[in-house]
Amino acid sequence: MSDTSGAPSPPVLEDEDLVVLGVEVQPGDEATLRAFTVVWQGEQVGRVELLLGDTGDAEVIWLFVDEYRRVGIIERALRLVLRWAFDDLGLRRIEARVEDSDRDAVRAAMRGGLRKEGVSRSQAVPGGRGDVVVLGVLDDDPSPDSRDGFIAQLNSALPTKRAIAQGVIRDSRDRVLLCELVYKQEWDLPGGVVDPYESPAHCVVREVREELGVDVEVLGLLAVNWLPPWRGWSDATVFVFDLGLVDDDFMSRTTLQPREIRAVHWVGEEELDRHVAPYNQRLLAFLATHAGPTAYLEDGLPVL
Repeated sequence: MSDTSGAPSPPVLEDEDLVVLGVEVQPGDEATLRAFTVVWQGEQVGRVELLLGDTGDAEVIWLFVDEYRRVGIIERALRLVLRWAFDDLGLRRIEARVEDSDRDAVRAAMRGGLRKEGVSRSQAVPGGRGDVVVLGVLDDDPSPDSRDGFIAQLNSALPTKRAIAQGVIRDSRDRVLLCELVYKQEWDLPGGVVDPYESPAHCVVREVREELGVDVEVLGLLAVNWLPPWRGWSDATVFVFDLGLVDDDFMSRTTLQPREIRAVHWVGEEELDRHVAPYNQRLLAFLATHAGPTAYLEDGLPVL
C-alpha cells in the first residue's frame, strides 16, 4: 500500500523471534499516533502505541496478553519501538505512566529502557484511583544494557533514606548547644539534612556556618542514630559529630539565620526533657556517659 499521508511508512522492527509491525495510521492521526502490533513466534501477543506531542516528546502505552507479561516480551518490544522513535522521528523524550500496583509493568518499562522518575498520587485509573509511577527516557540516555545505563536504572529505582548530620557543641560547664527552631516546637542539635552527593561531615560544617554564622571543626563521629518514623517524618539516619568544646564568648560570635533559627541556648542534662524530642534526650543522655568508640543507636538507644 502506498503512503499518501506524508507520514513515515510503518516500520518493521525485528529482534530474533520478535517482530514489531507498524500499523497504518488513519487519516488525521499522522501527527499524534504511531501504533505497533507485536508478534512473537508467529502469534500476535500485544500492541505498543506512541502518543506524540508537539514538542519532541511522546507517551508510550502498551497492552499485552496476560500470559506474556512476565517473559520479557514487553521490554524487548519497548526497546525496539523507543529506539526507532528516537532515531527515525527525532523525539527527545518518551515517558510512560504505569499503575504503581502493577509491579510487572513497572519492571518491564524499566528493563525496556525507561527510568523511574516519580510517583503521581491518587490518579484516575481503571476501577477507581491509585498511585501512578512516571517513567521516562531521553534520546541520549545510555542503553540499559550498558554499565552506565544499568547503574542509572538502579539509581532511579533503589530506595533512598534521609541522612541528617548534627553536631554536639559543649561549653566549659559541659552544657550542650541547642537550636530553638522556627518550624517545630522541639529544640534540636545544630545541623541539617545532607544534600545529594555531600558527605555528612561536610554537611554539618556547612549547616552550622549557614545557620549560626560560625565555623566549626569536626573532631570525630560520636554516634550513628537510626530514627524510626516520628510525628509524620519519615525514618532517617543521623550522623552525630563531635564539634568540640568552645569558649565562653561563642554565643556572641553567632549570627542566626532568622528563617530557621529563633535562638540558641546552652542546656544542661537536667533540662533536656523540657526542650528536646525523646529520641534526642536519650541520645544526649547516652553520650554524656559514653567514652567508647562510635556508637550505633536506634531511636537514641544502643542496640549493639
